[in-house]
Amino acid sequence: MRDPQRILIIRLSHLGDVVHALGVFHALHAAYPRARIRWAIQPEFADLVAGLDGLEGTVVFERRGGLAAWVQLRRSLAAYRPDLAVDAQGNAKSAAVTWLSRAPRRIAPARRDWQEPWAAWTGGERAPALVPPARHAMQRMEALARALVPAARLPLRTDAGLSTAERCAGEELLATRFPYLHEGGVLVHLSTPGDVRGWPASHWRSLLARLEEAGRPTLVLSGPAEAALGAELARDLPANARRAHWVGQRGLRELAALFEAAAHRGASFVACDSGPMHLAAACGLRVVALAGPQDERRTGPWPLVGAGPHAVVRAADGPACAPCLARHCTHAAGPVCMERIRPEALVRAVAGPSG
Repeated sequence: MRDPQRILIIRLSHLGDVVHALGVFHALHAAYPRARIRWAIQPEFADLVAGLDGLEGTVVFERRGGLAAWVQLRRSLAAYRPDLAVDAQGNAKSAAVTWLSRAPRRIAPARRDWQEPWAAWTGGERAPALVPPARHAMQRMEALARALVPAARLPLRTDAGLSTAERCAGEELLATRFPYLHEGGVLVHLSTPGDVRGWPASHWRSLLARLEEAGRPTLVLSGPAEAALGAELARDLPANARRAHWVGQRGLRELAALFEAAAHRGASFVACDSGPMHLAAACGLRVVALAGPQDERRTGPWPLVGAGPHAVVRAADGPACAPCLARHCTHAAGPVCMERIRPEALVRAVAGPSG
């Protein structure tokens, strides 16, 4: 089979999964450096991939655009005419995009590794199914990459492919936002209020106070969804000589550049299960993740705990139902699997085994 000339990667959402799919992109670009590669993605995540060296462009899908969005998507795909469509998502939405691509060659994860297996009919080829105990989302991308490029080296490269200029901007940004960072510094990314995977505001407040007591310089980050909480904590615990706040941060490549610069200085990253958590791990930061309803063996920081530098903290007295993988808590007392994670446990995890 001749090398593909036009490749379409389909990974529309979410941020953490887009980060994982970067491994598939880097493997394809290394194997087919002359291929024209485009990425089908939702606009809120397009910034992360738009600057990739070797990516010709994005095919943006406005998820909330109704029928008009699908019509525009079909026109864009018809104009591009990919030879190969790579479904790196594995659900009904990505299956529809794969079908609309009309690519003569289509490949997707194994049916049993799909989020919605009933929709797996659009893929002509399948990656090998994950063999237990393998079940992490990143292992699914490894299987897909190896099906496309058998010689692809593992672990897959999942960085954002920042340019020299972007890395320099990241260093300058860090020097401005976090001038006192040194070994032992901590980046804390707040959780989205109302998210079942999130942590109460009072716990974040206590954690920041305890990190200050422990002498840990700290940068508190919040994206648009966490901006109100970020502003509240900035009022309650104002910036000082060892603590800074960045409220409502936007720009995924800018965030990746900040993360890479912080990783070079030996910083740690604390967050709940989220897209920024996966981006931080891909950028080389040591991640300390709070885990409740999510199973870190499926969605935790990569490499898995025990195989890499990361740590996962669970409640010592968590409920028997955790991890449940549910998006909505049905426990009679609410999301106690997150509420019972104590701030002092996070401080110990940041310090590490020898801290």
